[in-house]
Amino acid sequence: MAVHAHPDDESSKGAATTARYAAEGVEVLVVTCTGGERGDVLNPHYGPAPEGIEAMREVRRGEMAAAAAALGVQQRWLGFVDSGLPEGDPLPPLPEGCFALVPLEEASAPLVEIVREFRPHVMTTYDPTGGYPHPDHVMCHRVSAEAFAAAGNPDRYVGHGEPWTPLKLYYNHGFSLARLRGVHDAIIEAGGESPFGDWIDSRQAREIPEREVTTHIECADYFDQRDAALRAHATQIDPDGFFFAVPREIELAKWSTEEFELAESRVPVSLPETDLFAGIRPAGQGVEAAR
Repeated sequence: MAVHAHPDDESSKGAATTARYAAEGVEVLVVTCTGGERGDVLNPHYGPAPEGIEAMREVRRGEMAAAAAALGVQQRWLGFVDSGLPEGDPLPPLPEGCFALVPLEEASAPLVEIVREFRPHVMTTYDPTGGYPHPDHVMCHRVSAEAFAAAGNPDRYVGHGEPWTPLKLYYNHGFSLARLRGVHDAIIEAGGESPFGDWIDSRQAREIPEREVTTHIECADYFDQRDAALRAHATQIDPDGFFFAVPREIELAKWSTEEFELAESRVPVSLPETDLFAGIRPAGQGVEAAR
């Protein structure tokens, strides 16, 4: 189960990994916390933006369905409203009723219910910073951690399904500086123009501590599916933009894996790992019953 804040996050963070496991027979469910209703149109080729929150919600639901089909995964909505990304100094208040302002237990209850229904062995989400300071990403971490901790406790969230205890919780590392630097250097060495130079040199990048990567998932065979899922989010992703700026031959040669941080495990593990299900199934065992 991969828990994400908005539609399109599942395609930019761990997408090739979910496509790989789905292709291998693992049941994979993406849970999307909000409808992305307050997202701007970021693709300059898209055309006129949908007018209003309801129109944007419907467009992004269609994009999410296409992305899930490209990845070969199941998808569910948690049902909360996008908080938007506040800008300004001082920052304005968040919109009333948005996801980031919902009390934790109220926001976590539907996710606990989905965990108990789907019964995943492994969950992935964002680290406590949200990966970047969007209020919905931080809240996504909080509800995911709460659901992982509470779903197996029969005294918590009574009436929200039969208890189920997931075994491992991971944080995505979609934009680790180590990865960006490695690819950046390879592009420069090949005489190309890197899309990452300004970011790597920025003050913000220097101030973000590097989190530990414990788990590398080989998934190069699924980069095409990842890219198709990204393009499905046409309001958000420029098909000529940032996400497609790394030449495929450099990507395959330099960084053919996706990275995760094992946050909590209820089974014995040995780090580093090359499988999210390490410790859950013996090495080489089939994946038909895994989730």
